[in-house]
Amino acid sequence: MKTNLYIDRHVELVERCKLGDRKAQYELYKSYSKAMFNICMRILNHMGEAEDALQEAFVDAFTNLHQFRQQSTFGAWLKQIVVNKAINQVRSRKVKWIEIEEWQESEQEYGVPSEEQKLWNEDDTSYEVERIRNAVMKLPDGYRVVLSLYLFEGYDHEEIGEVLGISETTSRTQYMRGKRKLTEIIGVR
Repeated sequence: MKTNLYIDRHVELVERCKLGDRKAQYELYKSYSKAMFNICMRILNHMGEAEDALQEAFVDAFTNLHQFRQQSTFGAWLKQIVVNKAINQVRSRKVKWIEIEEWQESEQEYGVPSEEQKLWNEDDTSYEVERIRNAVMKLPDGYRVVLSLYLFEGYDHEEIGEVLGISETTSRTQYMRGKRKLTEIIGVR
């Protein structure tokens, strides 16, 4: 099977970074830091922790740049490092993941009518971006991390399970509960 190489616009900067060029490192940092910080914030919901995770991710990226083989863009490679750093930070908080059996037993505690469950269709729903972002930040860590990885970062439940060390079912449960809690916060009726 042929491996596709992705050429990205930062290939020259990456090569200069591999040679230890500090100016090139700063250029790459400027190019990606805002987007990567936003990923950290979506996962961590704490500015200080997000800043720390971002810095650690860039240090790891520049330290291990020799491992970057340009089989993807530098941004995609860096994003994977950033997501892993942020998730490790969340893990250090000792987030409680809820198994599906526990969810089914306590399903009634949220009081969401089944009609509302049927009406929720994320493809048809259009909310103001800022309002949703603020509501997502109010979610408990477990819900917010899974929702962020699924909705914003494009991970599927199997990948989320692998990254977080939980079952695919637990990921789906966290996603469903997080989505339900998000509708409560937003006030969808």
